[in-house]
Amino acid sequence: MHQNHCQTLTTAAIQHATQLGISVNISVYDPGANLLSFQKMEGAPLGSIDIAMNKARSAVLFGAPTEALGELARNQQLTGFEQTNNGLILFAGGEPIRHNNTVIGGIGISGGSAEQDKEIALFAIEQLSIKAVQEAS
Repeated sequence: MHQNHCQTLTTAAIQHATQLGISVNISVYDPGANLLSFQKMEGAPLGSIDIAMNKARSAVLFGAPTEALGELARNQQLTGFEQTNNGLILFAGGEPIRHNNTVIGGIGISGGSAEQDKEIALFAIEQLSIKAVQEAS
């Protein structure tokens, strides 16, 4: 993942959050679960900074949306699962970013409802995909 990818993701997330009328924290991680980019929108809750970061990291570590990790933990009764790996997030808003079925990073959004955070993350990933197709043409 390159810095220009982070910029595309962050810009798209801010755009969509603004359309929804909310302020969020945006975190982008590389495939090794290292922070690449972080942006706090004005008015985004301070308490959700770590949540945005942990959402992105959780999505990268398991190659799955954080919402799916939560469902897995509940269905398999994996008590304490969220306390592993220095704190996993098990609700919506963290999404892996894939290219050719390989996880190349993750995005975490926090500040809205879990569903809003998920919507923003998916919108940002979609915009990155659109840009990649345009650049390849």
